[in-house]
Amino acid sequence: MRGSDELLSQTGAVSNGSVMSPAPNHADNNNDAKKVKLDTKNPGAPSRVIHIRNIPNEVTEAEIVHLGIPFGKVTNVLVLKGKNQAFLEMSDEVCATTMVNYFTNCTAQLRGRAVYVQFSNHKELKTDQTHSNANPSAQAALQAAQALVNQTDTQGGPNTVLRVIVEHMIYPVTLDVLYQIFSRVGKVLKIVTFTKNNTFQALIQYPDVVTAQAAKMTLDGQNIYNACCTLRIEYSKLSNLNVKYNNDKSRDYTNPNLPTGDPALDSALAIGGAPGVLASPFAAMHGLSSPLTAAYGASPAGGMPFTGMPLAGVTPTAAALGAAGIRLPGQPSPNCVLLVSNLNEEMVTPDALFTLFGVYGDVQRVKILFNKKDNALVQMSEPHQTQLAISHLDKMKTWGKQIRVTLSKHQTVQLPKEGQPDAGLTKDYSNSPLHRFKKPGSKNYQNIYPPSATLHLSNIPPTVDEEQIKEAFTHAGASVKAFKFFPKDRKMALIQLGSVEEAIAALIKMHNFQLSDSSHLRVSFSKSTI
Repeated sequence: MRGSDELLSQTGAVSNGSVMSPAPNHADNNNDAKKVKLDTKNPGAPSRVIHIRNIPNEVTEAEIVHLGIPFGKVTNVLVLKGKNQAFLEMSDEVCATTMVNYFTNCTAQLRGRAVYVQFSNHKELKTDQTHSNANPSAQAALQAAQALVNQTDTQGGPNTVLRVIVEHMIYPVTLDVLYQIFSRVGKVLKIVTFTKNNTFQALIQYPDVVTAQAAKMTLDGQNIYNACCTLRIEYSKLSNLNVKYNNDKSRDYTNPNLPTGDPALDSALAIGGAPGVLASPFAAMHGLSSPLTAAYGASPAGGMPFTGMPLAGVTPTAAALGAAGIRLPGQPSPNCVLLVSNLNEEMVTPDALFTLFGVYGDVQRVKILFNKKDNALVQMSEPHQTQLAISHLDKMKTWGKQIRVTLSKHQTVQLPKEGQPDAGLTKDYSNSPLHRFKKPGSKNYQNIYPPSATLHLSNIPPTVDEEQIKEAFTHAGASVKAFKFFPKDRKMALIQLGSVEEAIAALIKMHNFQLSDSSHLRVSFSKSTI
């Protein structure tokens, strides 16, 4: 069986001449190469088979397939990791030609490495049916590609304008952050941002359908930050964005002379000259910067389609997160201490406050003031957790009194000195196993809700039934109005109590309640009702 001269070259380059012997340390790849039946044609002539060189060793079939998806249907793929080469077969020469022409004008990237895209010497990638797509990863990649195409068909045809929804937005996302991310796929013309149904959204316009489709295929489902700020992308029904102002909500990068919509700022800019296309007056005024600017440097002016950009795990910069006060290593630590006042002195304990405030962040320390026991200090692990606690718990009726939650002037909660009487009013929880948000961007951030009469229960063992759970809550002083197991997961349930105040008290008592020898109940507030 004749192998490809491209595959059997001992270097990463294409050998259009003689067939060279395979390198002995790539036996598996060469076996794959020998399984491929190819019809040799004139090198450089248009073909629906595309040869991709200089690919990273760890690249997957799915990433190779993603390179081709914006240009048409991908019908076959072969990755030879030891040779740092891959073959991609498109459904027809038109699709392949569009792809090769596109990547002739701008560099394709895989995992940050420039890869080279050209026509193969062969007209089709014929693979032995007993070996070809029997490769599970190749088969899965092709099936996933077809699923993406089918999804595009149901959503409507590709468009130059994308609608972007940012889900689980724990950290701030600005127009400038979106520009930095989306301009790495290609040249961004316009962006309009807005909030709809309490969700941050944006419309982003590219110069052509191919770039927009590449952005959608590449970025949809990616996280801007670790495990949060997830991009959901679909095609907009609009074909062109009408941008009236260049400010922190909208930007036309093709027309830097648009007003900001702020008369005072427009006057100042008129005196000082118009801002550059990439230099937002609002970014300069508010110190906004993108986390990806620091991670990747300035965005290219031209297009750069890519796959596998490592958005997840990027740490937000201090400037981008200034409003939220996220603490970074080596940065000054903003205030993480809350002052909780108007507490019920008869009911409050450090453990109770740890459990209640632990719904909104990881509580490190709690101190009930010795001379004023209706006041307490609660130290959270991150500043944004203090903001969550303030927004959800301030003025909430707890143990018969409307508590107040504000930022404290203290930077930390001091532990009592050895031998100093404290009566158990100060407690350190820094090593508690009950923290809900140990991992940065924890998925638990996605299920944070204000106090409600309905509680979400989880970690329910199969040996415990509805009556046992209702009885436990009743014994804790709650009046149970309704109960419902999750149909598809009996480890979880909803329980509806008589009031929000009852639910707060029940959460404090019942979170980590022992249901069996090895199971402790997990309780949080729910957005649902029964």
